[in-house]
Amino acid sequence: MVFKSNYHDIEIPQNGIFQYVMNNQEGISDNKLIYLDGNTSKGYTFGELKSGSKRFAAGLRDKVGFKRGDVLGIYSPNQVDYPMVLLGTIAAGGKVTPIDPTYVASELSYQLLDSGASILIVHPDLLETAIAASKGINNPNFRIFLFGDNEIRGYKTFCSELIGEREIEPIFYTPEEANSTIAYICYSSGTTGKQKGVETTHTNLVSNLAQIYKVEKDLGTHSVLAGVLATLLSYVCANLLHPCNFDLYVKEYDLSSVKTIVSGAAPLGRELAYKFYELFNIRIKQVYGLTEALAVHYSDSNNIITGSCGTLLPNLKVKILSNDGHELGINEPGELCVHGPSIMKGYHNNPSATNVAFDNDGFFHTGDIAYVDG
Repeated sequence: MVFKSNYHDIEIPQNGIFQYVMNNQEGISDNKLIYLDGNTSKGYTFGELKSGSKRFAAGLRDKVGFKRGDVLGIYSPNQVDYPMVLLGTIAAGGKVTPIDPTYVASELSYQLLDSGASILIVHPDLLETAIAASKGINNPNFRIFLFGDNEIRGYKTFCSELIGEREIEPIFYTPEEANSTIAYICYSSGTTGKQKGVETTHTNLVSNLAQIYKVEKDLGTHSVLAGVLATLLSYVCANLLHPCNFDLYVKEYDLSSVKTIVSGAAPLGRELAYKFYELFNIRIKQVYGLTEALAVHYSDSNNIITGSCGTLLPNLKVKILSNDGHELGINEPGELCVHGPSIMKGYHNNPSATNVAFDNDGFFHTGDIAYVDG
């Protein structure tokens, strides 16, 4: 049987991701600080992010001939300039391929070649790996720029080279274009074979932002978030950004102001979650998703800790399949299959894998085992 979300369907905005983020439905002041680097204290206001993104888009067009449909890679841990590059590339009509900062040169080279990236913006600490990876790229227009403020070995910063005074008018997308145009090519962390590029459209991103914002009642312009992985999903809040580090010794910090922790990207066992709650009296909410489907389930904010991956987001439906492909019912574990507006368009340059991933009813087969509780 097919299970639908307990939430009523919401109206999905029919525009591009830049327009959706910048239309400012919440009335955010241009002077509001929305991004702050936890290490350097460098930050951006909402107005500075808007202007900087459009100036960066103009620089891509004017100085390196970046065209609509071109691909820009970002090879860096989380840091404060990341959102400007993400949104500026989109404003220029391009696609972004974010790259895992733990990749070695061969992995980086594969993603750059497969995605067709012509520009790479790199964290200074990763420059040597980027240089090694670029040796296998036979594109005379391929360029490397740096995050940060300093030129290194002749490689210049994106701020000095690609951000001028001119602001570009961001590319506008009709509903049909938003639904079909790729915004991000994120590579799946599969356990076998070469990693696959996941084509995420503007509508996919807008849908998931709208879905989460509908469900996350505590999220608003008053919120302050400490972002380790996600940046764009929390654009309405003030964000304190940190590089991804899973070895944080929390006992050394005052967490008295923390209300909730959202855990995703990997399973979090109930025992560990309860141990954390006993120590700090902070709720942990679980999110289930995957690169191909973005966020799918979000745990109930009224629960201290849940033992499940939560409630299905609005506009989504799922079915659970047995090994022989039969649809299962309540409390019957099987493969989780998902359908909705936030599900990827397909795998980049890999139609055979795309065809295998979707069934005739348009459900994406996750490969994960789940069950729907009663």
